Amino acid sequence: MSYHSVFKPGLFEGQTIIVTGGGSGIGRCTAHEIAALGAHVAITGRKADKLATVKQEIEASGGTCETHAFDIREEVQVKEAVGAIVAKNGRIHGLFNNAGGQFPAPAANMSAKGFDVVVRNNLTGGFIVSREVFTQSMEKHGGSIVNMAADMRNGFPNMAHTGAARAGMVNLTMTLAHEWAYAGVRVNAVSPGWIASSGMDTYQGEFKEQIPKLKGYCPLGRLGTESEVSAAVCFLLSDAAGYITGTELRIDGGVPLGNRSMELRPPERTREFNGFHLAVKPKVLGG
Repeated sequence: MSYHSVFKPGLFEGQTIIVTGGGSGIGRCTAHEIAALGAHVAITGRKADKLATVKQEIEASGGTCETHAFDIREEVQVKEAVGAIVAKNGRIHGLFNNAGGQFPAPAANMSAKGFDVVVRNNLTGGFIVSREVFTQSMEKHGGSIVNMAADMRNGFPNMAHTGAARAGMVNLTMTLAHEWAYAGVRVNAVSPGWIASSGMDTYQGEFKEQIPKLKGYCPLGRLGTESEVSAAVCFLLSDAAGYITGTELRIDGGVPLGNRSMELRPPERTREFNGFHLAVKPKVLGG
């Protein structure tokens, strides 16, 4: 079995594309789709064993993959890893800045250290990786970068750290798109809402209890799939998005559009896309 993508076979043939945080969740799914479309994918993360598992999956599906275990928050590690990828493959055609992480907590109970850790995870690390990919490859050859943001348009209660970081990533995306356009580099962002991904199983307590109820607040009456995020990333990485840069593509089912004074009508027709042959339903949703 292999990934069932909506894009034409060979879309990324001959390209090298990096996916940070490629060992699980949306990053794993996107790495599979990119590889299925012909790219040589380089997945990164902090845990070598998780990366090795995904590499085996991709190769078993007929794709090619290499792994690099490092912390995106550490400049020296990023510089060395990007240098190794360039040395092996000649250049980097695309980058999906997916790596990140956060934990739920009210702002009043959040330590400065906890806030800083999440900002470094979800903003600073993405900047460091982007800078190194640009200076070591894309400044000479061009390319496309897609940054991971999030649905934070109406604030992000109990996630003040990641809300601030993701908003910063959207602004950074616009800035880099302007500064790096001369080199033929496009920079865009995706902002997923509630996506049924393995990351949901990392939450505990009251936050975990709310997850199965989330679809009731979505006009489309469901959560999104990892494949629906991956498809957006692949489009923005592709030549079809050649005149799109500095934009944020929201993948949120329309959740932020309404307000609590207007009751949602039950959806009569809702249709999800799931092309990932190894997708697993999160345990918190009954998987």
